[in-house]
Amino acid sequence: MSEIINHSSDEEQTAVDTLDIKMSLVDHLQELRKRLLVVVIAVVIGSTVCYFYSTELVHFITAPAGKLYYMSPAEAFFTYLRVSFFAGFLLALPIVLYQVWAFVLPALSIKERMASVILVPASVLLFFTGLAFSYLLVLPAGIKFFMGFATEDLQPMLSLGQYLSFVISFLLPFGFIFELPLFVVVLARLGIISSAFLSGKRKHILVLSFIVGAIIAPTPDVFSQSMVALPILVMYEISRLIVKYILKK
Repeated sequence: MSEIINHSSDEEQTAVDTLDIKMSLVDHLQELRKRLLVVVIAVVIGSTVCYFYSTELVHFITAPAGKLYYMSPAEAFFTYLRVSFFAGFLLALPIVLYQVWAFVLPALSIKERMASVILVPASVLLFFTGLAFSYLLVLPAGIKFFMGFATEDLQPMLSLGQYLSFVISFLLPFGFIFELPLFVVVLARLGIISSAFLSGKRKHILVLSFIVGAIIAPTPDVFSQSMVALPILVMYEISRLIVKYILKK
């Protein structure tokens, strides 16, 4: 009789534990939905604000190429919308990263939470530094290179929509490339990698950087691939030096 009662109690306890897990999962899903809603609202507000400055933003983006054309009546309008959304997302990026950080915060230890306070602003700063580097140095050099193929019989006539796609595909990869030192430093702090490990992988990174350049470069030519691969190599060397001389690992 006591065995039956104990067995029944175990089943009830299992049912309660299962219910707790389900409710915990539901709570997490609700929190995720709330944070996604905040992200969407932030991007919408940022895009709306940027739309009022879309003329200035388009002028800023098209400055390296000069005069552009739009090939269909609606192309300019939709380009303005794309520029507004792109700028609005960048404007809301700190809020987006904060929502991601706040969602995973309960699962972090005290030390990890303290590290996140530094890592989140650093990731935003590095991302925008990559965008600025690409816009100020890489993009003008790329446009100058491609414009160099013009002749008396062959003149460039750039479409506004296609140019915007080219610019976005040129800018965004550098934002993520400049996150590489932060990613490597985190792995080194966790003891996963060391400076000796990084030094031993140089040849692999050299090949991998050009593979990444071939995948994410806006055009399949060697020049565009090199413009993506070289910053990866530079960021990798900076990461190695930080791990070796600052972290002493």
